[in-house]
Amino acid sequence: MMRKKRRSSVDKSAAPPDVSKSKKSRTTGHQSKTTAQEDTSIDSVFGQFLHEAGVVLRQGSTSNEIAVDQVVFQKRLQQRLKKSPRYPGIVQEFITGLESHIEDPERFRNCLLPCVPRLADGDSSSFQESLLRMLLGIEMLQVLVINTLFEKLPEFMFDGAGQDGLNIPRVIVNQLKWLDRIIDSKELAGKLMQLVSVASVEIQRDIITSLPEILEDSQHSDIARELNSLLQENTQLTVPILDAFSSLNLSSTLLAEVRVSVMATLSAVHLEDLPVVVKFILHSISSSDALEVVCDLRKKLELELCVLPPVLQASQSRMKNKGTTESSNTSASSSSQDSVALVLDGIKSAVRFQKTTSEAWLKAIENVDTAEDHKVIDLLVLFILHSTNANHSRRGVERVLKVKVRAGQIQEALLQKTFRGYAQVMRGYFPSILALAQSLLRSPDPCVVPIGGHMYRLSFTAFDSYCQQEVVGSLVTHVCSGVGGEVDVALELLCGLVTEKPSEMALYAVFVKGILDYMDNLTPQQIRRLFHLLSGLAFGQQQQGTHIQDDMHIVVRKQLSSTVPKYKRIGIIGAVMVVGSMGACSQPGPHLHSGPSGADVMTTLGHWKSVLEDFQEDFVVDLGPDITGSFPFPACMMYNLDDEESQGGIAINLLQLLSDDLQHKGELWSKIGNNKTQRRVSPLCLSPFFRLLRLCEEQQHQGDLEEIDALLGCPLILTDMDVVEKSESLSKPEREFLCGLLFHTINWFREVVNAFCSQKDPEMKMKVVTRLQNITYLQTLLERTLAATPGYAPPLANFDGESTEGVPLSSSSAAPKKGKKEGTGKKRKAPAKNSSADSSQLEEGTEAEETQQDHAEKEKVQEATRPGVSLVSYRPFFRELDMEVLSVLQCGLLSRSLLDSELHSKVREEVQLGPAELVFLLEDMWRKLEFSLTAAPAKRVPFFKGKTDKSVGFSHLQQKSPKDIAACCVQLLPTLCTHLENCHNHFQTLLPENQGVVDASGLDVREHQLLSSAYQLLLQVLHTTFSWSGFSQPEHRGLLKKILGVLAGRLKEGGPELTMDQLIKHSFEYLLNFHSTVPSLSIALCLSQLLSTVANRGGHQATYREQTATLARRFLCQEWRTTSGDREKGPKHNETLQTLLSIYLEHTDDVLKAVEEIAGEGIPELLNSAKGASSRTWPTLNRLTFLVFYKGMMGVLEKAVRKIPPGRNSDSTEVTSEKLLTWNLAVRDFHILVNLVKVFDNRPVLNVCLKYGRLFLESFLKLGMPLLDFSFKKHKDVCDMKRHVLSYYLCVATCGVVSQIRQDTILTNHVPALKKSLEQFVYRVKAMLTLNHCQEAFWLGNLKNRDLKGEEILTQRSQGSDEEEEEEEAGSPLPQEQSEDEVLAIIDFYSYCIELNYFSNYIYLCVSIKEVSMF
Repeated sequence: MMRKKRRSSVDKSAAPPDVSKSKKSRTTGHQSKTTAQEDTSIDSVFGQFLHEAGVVLRQGSTSNEIAVDQVVFQKRLQQRLKKSPRYPGIVQEFITGLESHIEDPERFRNCLLPCVPRLADGDSSSFQESLLRMLLGIEMLQVLVINTLFEKLPEFMFDGAGQDGLNIPRVIVNQLKWLDRIIDSKELAGKLMQLVSVASVEIQRDIITSLPEILEDSQHSDIARELNSLLQENTQLTVPILDAFSSLNLSSTLLAEVRVSVMATLSAVHLEDLPVVVKFILHSISSSDALEVVCDLRKKLELELCVLPPVLQASQSRMKNKGTTESSNTSASSSSQDSVALVLDGIKSAVRFQKTTSEAWLKAIENVDTAEDHKVIDLLVLFILHSTNANHSRRGVERVLKVKVRAGQIQEALLQKTFRGYAQVMRGYFPSILALAQSLLRSPDPCVVPIGGHMYRLSFTAFDSYCQQEVVGSLVTHVCSGVGGEVDVALELLCGLVTEKPSEMALYAVFVKGILDYMDNLTPQQIRRLFHLLSGLAFGQQQQGTHIQDDMHIVVRKQLSSTVPKYKRIGIIGAVMVVGSMGACSQPGPHLHSGPSGADVMTTLGHWKSVLEDFQEDFVVDLGPDITGSFPFPACMMYNLDDEESQGGIAINLLQLLSDDLQHKGELWSKIGNNKTQRRVSPLCLSPFFRLLRLCEEQQHQGDLEEIDALLGCPLILTDMDVVEKSESLSKPEREFLCGLLFHTINWFREVVNAFCSQKDPEMKMKVVTRLQNITYLQTLLERTLAATPGYAPPLANFDGESTEGVPLSSSSAAPKKGKKEGTGKKRKAPAKNSSADSSQLEEGTEAEETQQDHAEKEKVQEATRPGVSLVSYRPFFRELDMEVLSVLQCGLLSRSLLDSELHSKVREEVQLGPAELVFLLEDMWRKLEFSLTAAPAKRVPFFKGKTDKSVGFSHLQQKSPKDIAACCVQLLPTLCTHLENCHNHFQTLLPENQGVVDASGLDVREHQLLSSAYQLLLQVLHTTFSWSGFSQPEHRGLLKKILGVLAGRLKEGGPELTMDQLIKHSFEYLLNFHSTVPSLSIALCLSQLLSTVANRGGHQATYREQTATLARRFLCQEWRTTSGDREKGPKHNETLQTLLSIYLEHTDDVLKAVEEIAGEGIPELLNSAKGASSRTWPTLNRLTFLVFYKGMMGVLEKAVRKIPPGRNSDSTEVTSEKLLTWNLAVRDFHILVNLVKVFDNRPVLNVCLKYGRLFLESFLKLGMPLLDFSFKKHKDVCDMKRHVLSYYLCVATCGVVSQIRQDTILTNHVPALKKSLEQFVYRVKAMLTLNHCQEAFWLGNLKNRDLKGEEILTQRSQGSDEEEEEEEAGSPLPQEQSEDEVLAIIDFYSYCIELNYFSNYIYLCVSIKEVSMF
């Protein structure tokens, strides 16, 4: 290391306070001359020689005077000594005089301080050195003077600074700094280190710090080794030793040795010394070892131990006002924060000025694989890297952070720990934190969006008011952007901040109010959330945001008075939310998250009674003997659940509503009747109006719906549903009318189920289950009707979308659906058409008196021939089911006794949840969990905005937090386990009955499909629940233990409370028991994913990896067939198989062995089998699924070699052999896979080979070749390994030739990268041979070009050589013919052959690279 020479006699820190006074006295030199007395020692040789040379010694506190320049003085004194007749003895006599002179402390002090110039006529002079330093500049006196000083120093070792502030030992050391020449530097270094060994700590620090300024460069290496040894013994000297190391000129080897020693003492370093240590380590690294040093530093740097936990900090802050005894603790906490800040400053300076250090930190953080290994320092360093001015550093930080969050390695718990313990330190990096939060929140990846929200929330909580204002402003910007997911997350964060920090958020209500100007970009659900947020600020209980009340009144009135329906709807939403907030603010408890309901608003306004009257008048009619009116279809009462003998019943006049709406279609509402009896009622209002009625009743009667329970079982005036069988013969308006009738009926039943699902009465529960059976049956009718009515626009059911009219769906979305949902409820009562008997639903419209056995074959034929469409794309047109409906899953067998007129028991009716209803509820539950527990992506709106919104149909669900949804799942989990066990028992019984054959004759295909769907949905529900990211947060660990306790309790009941690891173990074992009855590959994949997710919730994931891999391998080695007996196939099957294969390869202990097992055993079996057969060992491997296995193996092999650590020359023989063996296995697997393209030479296989093969070779060049460099002579396996690699190049070149002949642009796009890789390999091999001194083995030659089958390919040039003579005789061709030939691509094949001749091993590199030249 270079150091800059400078001259100084006294260190600035050691200068006494009265130095300025002495300088003033020097300016008035005449006065000092008259008052000072000369020293009596002038009579000695020492005094005479000094006087003759120009220095006058003074007594007392008066400084010595010099009459000449110091260079002249030194020259005179040296000449005087040499010319003395007693030379060289006079030198010792001179030193003796010096020793006697400095025995007096005052005289010694004067000799250490600068001399005062003594010039005549007031002439000025330059600064003069002290007497002793001028004597040290004389070569013949230097050694003797140094010995005298060292003998004198122990007298003052423990004195410290005097009254004048002068530290004598420090000044003595300063005399030795920056001497022009040192006579014996080695001896001086030895004496200094001896002095260090006996001196006090303070003097030791002074001496060590001054060593680089005292010693010559030749002694730097020796003194560095001694200091390194001293560092291991005494950590108190860490800072001065590191300061000395920073100024010493050391070799890279020695510097690395010193750095290793310093790193070893890092854990024992005092906190106040830590910044210096970190700075030295980071500033002493080179580009070659940067990553290794940074990884080691990151591993040993435990900032968590440097700061007090938040609980202790809070307790200290509370005790601060009780007295002054805690001031030391507070100062200690503050000093720890300062030390951490200095450490981060050291890291920041290192990464700012050294690009290699910045890249090393980023790579070190990227290499961490698990969430447990991530530390606070990782987040802090990412913030530091982002705060630098380099754009590449910021992009790299954003990339790494997103990857880590996506992989679940950086979680909210780490963020909370960082913000709580290091808020003071992080305040300086707030701009970077805000920028990263913005980037994460705007990401289209749903996994990273929540972390951005947590960063916003924690920043608002931890930082000052300026930062809070910036956070609110940034969130408002997100809301105003108009991007759906981004707006939802930002609004949710603002609502959360208002709930947690209402007083702080009230200060920034003006910023939030600005969103009202951008409501055109918001959906109705978002507008509802916005008004709810603003109402909470304006009308909250604390009344701190009242200054925005007037603005809200103005906006709401303006929107209500608008004639545009869109803005009027906004005004209605705003008015409802404001009124609800005004009514809710007077009630205790939080209301901000859920918002006021319609019942709250109606209760506040006092109009709830009119709701019941209006509903009865508009939609309910009394039952009579006849139904009058003109309808498109014959009217009849359907789905009556009440007793037939009951008098004075009611019905929902749905057919009349739709008929009137059809007659008045296109007319303005204002033209149809002005009085109340003639007003027009839209059928769209039926379900929403009933929901409002139900909420009002619940609010008034504490959840009891006895006043309106007649609506649960009352019939509907519809038409006979047999008309569905004749839908193809109907006209288009009639088919559309029938579709609308079915949609409204289903939505009515769905809303009825919403209302009465929570009632405790058994009879009501029976009716609710029956209504579910009605829904599943009507859906099957609707599927067939929609298939016959293409282009139909369903009626609107959810009013949270932007459009107010139904949108016709394209026929492409109406794909045929194999399994239609139908009711399978069991009723012993003879069903009639106007009762729930329509849900004898396995017969689908046939008469109830006909038994199922008589028509089993007829049903199968009808099932296969009936056309139908999938209702998945029609989900936005169905009413949303509440979360409370899922409680119906807990219903078992429900029964009641029907009484006759004499109150005798007539018949007993039983209802239970059938497979179709179970599938219906589980599908709805899974969709809800996917929406709530999986973060929604913040995708930007495309140019052509889609007409469907994924959030439509979840407006009620959005009012619940993910924690509430997860808690609901915990309550339902015992029931879900019961259904899962029932499915398991069904298939367990089915397999022995049919001798393990799924497609056995007599199998109820419909029941098998429904129970398989239920089996899969149950596993998907559990998997989605366990995948919720909230379980990783500390506040939700209790909820996770509950859900694991339910699963563990199914396996092992009772006993003491189990730990988290024990719960995971028992839950894993419980779920593993279901593997024996899995009926399809898709269900096998769901079970494997569920087991992997449950295992990841524990801290010992490795213990479950082997079991998961074994299970996945078993599924892959099992033959899967459908109910028809055919082998499972198709794109969906291939996708499922690829995911299951990746689970197996990711969880197996030895990836290379697993790949070799499939490629070496399974594929040869496939090649030797018949055309349509599969592998014997791996039945899922056949010619149709070969690409799935091939792509999976190539991808996992490329990932595996990237994880092999790079070889180092310092590795032991065992480590090198192990790495070499791993590479040998990887290359052998790679060789087997590449050679398979000769058999499977289709385009997808070639594309996979070219893509992943290039990535494999890049990893080999980067990680494998350094290992082979120093293993070439020691291991013969190196040659075999390279032979396999070279064969890949030959095969790749052949693939390139084939792709060019086929003119396949997708394959030829890989050519440039492959050519670059080849060139790098050629040069890298030559460099390896040169390194091992056998470069003469390198040889180049030409080889012929062949295709994948080994046949020689003639180039265009060779093909045209025979025709050249004929063309010359016939003359030149026409210009037109010439231009046509110019369009053709001329392919030049450059063939390389490398022969590596070493130890009788010959390696041939045969590579064919093509270039396309357009003429």
